[in-house]
Amino acid sequence: MESQPALKLVTKLCMELDTARIIYCHWKSNAKLARSASGENDLDLLISRSNVQQFTQILIKLGFKQAFGLSYEQLPGVLDYYGYDWAAQKFVHVHAHYQLILGHGATKNYHLPIERQFLESSIQDQLFNIPAPEFELIVLVIRLMIKHSTWDVVLLGNGDLSESERQELSYLQERISQPRVVELLKISLPFIDESLFSQCVQSLTKRKSLTFRVKCGEALRRQLNANARRPRFSDIFLKLWRRLDGGIRRRLFYMSTKKKLGSGGLMIAIIGGDGSGKTTAINGLFEWLSDEFSIKKIHMGKPPWSLLTFLIRGFVKIGRLFGLYPFIKEGSEFSINTLSPSFPGYPWLIREVCTARDRYLLYLRGRRFATNGGLVLCDRFPVPAVKIMDGAQVERVTRGTKTNKFIKFLARLEEKYYKQILLPDLLITLRVDPEISVQRKTDETADSVRSRASEVWNVDWSKIPACIIDASKTKTEVLNDLKTLIWSYL
Repeated sequence: MESQPALKLVTKLCMELDTARIIYCHWKSNAKLARSASGENDLDLLISRSNVQQFTQILIKLGFKQAFGLSYEQLPGVLDYYGYDWAAQKFVHVHAHYQLILGHGATKNYHLPIERQFLESSIQDQLFNIPAPEFELIVLVIRLMIKHSTWDVVLLGNGDLSESERQELSYLQERISQPRVVELLKISLPFIDESLFSQCVQSLTKRKSLTFRVKCGEALRRQLNANARRPRFSDIFLKLWRRLDGGIRRRLFYMSTKKKLGSGGLMIAIIGGDGSGKTTAINGLFEWLSDEFSIKKIHMGKPPWSLLTFLIRGFVKIGRLFGLYPFIKEGSEFSINTLSPSFPGYPWLIREVCTARDRYLLYLRGRRFATNGGLVLCDRFPVPAVKIMDGAQVERVTRGTKTNKFIKFLARLEEKYYKQILLPDLLITLRVDPEISVQRKTDETADSVRSRASEVWNVDWSKIPACIIDASKTKTEVLNDLKTLIWSYL
């Protein structure tokens, strides 16, 4: 299959690194370097510690954002950055390594302190600096033996090499000078026995028995012992625990294990009248961000019912079925500038208080998720200036009717919930002419759609901390405007 061309962002990054004379190399998986350049694979860059500050400044200049995984996935001297190539509509994930940390994916327990020698061996390829193939082979063999050839990883089901790993071994073996491999081992890793290293290569490439490979793997591990980040039994325990912990997080608690932005989480709300494209925009943004980042979407306009809401609305419905009280559903005649033409009925008022409480509870969950580093996309949001769709209703619709203590209590209770819902970190308004909304939203009456769309259209948004997006554009144009805006905030 023909490889994709290098992304503009990747090309620009490499040019900036060369111009600034950054000492770096793409240190692994160079058999498929074209996939890295095209954004299909991560960019695994080893950077000299003397260039860390300059390298970071270049990433910031190009719009990259730092991100973090689970706490135990954060390795010393290894950072994650994400950039976005707008032309190709692709993320570029940079693994910035300041130390050569390797091992089983759950613990990465070994540090090879040969960064200087590794970088000094690098040469310029078509786009990236890459290490000498002999050095890359040495590190690859060590990586694969630790990942697949000790008894504990075999018991965890990680004893087999992937096809891509076998291809990478074959690729490097075709390009090396064996005497040079021996020389580099003696100079940079003198604690690794030459004959053992040769046996490790054979165990990986000549389909030796699993017993032979594990024997070689355990011997190599012992020779690497001085470079381990933690003792052997601690490493084994952590592998088992993190395998269990990851399964519990995903399957039992449905917790995301994806990356979180280094700048912290963000609650983003998109509001607008009917036909402005809110739901379409939310779905497009979620699809854009969900592959890489910890994100959830919530519908503040239609919050899920809490148990209390189920019970109360159940009792109310039973009362209505028995004719104990009338029920008048609010219609399009309830305008923000007019009083309620008639009392809507106690069931309707109680329903609105329940909705306010459910919105507050949903907001609470969303705010906690964002505070802990996640991204939250809110479809609709209670904003004081927009009252018809998602604001407090009890006081508004009973303003022109005779009230009593119970109605006043419901109004105060509803208002209490809405007062606790603060504005999101980023409020975006999709603004569209009401007549365009009527043309787009054909599943409801024109008067109803026009009423809600007009309220958003007529608000003076200069007095509210909201970002305005022209929603009369095409869906693609609106989504691109939203992406540009949100990426600037992340």
